[in-house]
Amino acid sequence: MKRARGSALTPASFEALARMRRALREQATAPVSLRQAPHKPKAPEDGAMLFRRAVADVTPLPPANRADVARPRPKPIARQRLHDEQQVLVDSLADPWDWEAAISTGEELVFTRPGVPTAALRKLRRGGWVIQGELDLHGHTGDEARVALAAFLNRCMKDDRRCVRIIHGKGHGSKNRLPVLKNKVRHWLTQREDVLAFCQARTVDGGAGAVIVLLKSSSR
Repeated sequence: MKRARGSALTPASFEALARMRRALREQATAPVSLRQAPHKPKAPEDGAMLFRRAVADVTPLPPANRADVARPRPKPIARQRLHDEQQVLVDSLADPWDWEAAISTGEELVFTRPGVPTAALRKLRRGGWVIQGELDLHGHTGDEARVALAAFLNRCMKDDRRCVRIIHGKGHGSKNRLPVLKNKVRHWLTQREDVLAFCQARTVDGGAGAVIVLLKSSSR
């Protein structure tokens, strides 16, 4: 250090320089660890790190060798619409039928819609039409039979089936052994505009336990 002209170092200046020199000498001879920056506290370990440490000794399972195929989600079901359609089928055929009066005559029940030639009914009774579909109502309750009949006739009209057979049974298993379902079916058929005619089946086709129905052509 050069002294400025005309200036002199005081004893205090010499002492300050001596202290600085001693401090530099001690810092140069101190261990490296003492010269490093103060130690910062370690950040807390997160849950993932703690988990990896806990399962460090666990042996991983071998690959499953399976394709990860995405499963299609089931389509939503319009339950209210299905319920409404079911109710329409039920309401399409009503039950106001005095079946006791109908069976008291003992006569064969036949039906032809106005405008249908008698020759068509005659041909139907003789088995001249090819039976293209069949519905068996054995074991059905009245409500079940009504819904099943309406659904069956709707399918027949869609498929353009002209002549079908409805098996209703002879009523031997019903209360008082009366053909309740038999007469209900025949009454329901008269309510359908697509039913042109029907008659009791021939013996070979079921006799009194079935009815042969002639349907309107859906192409008309």
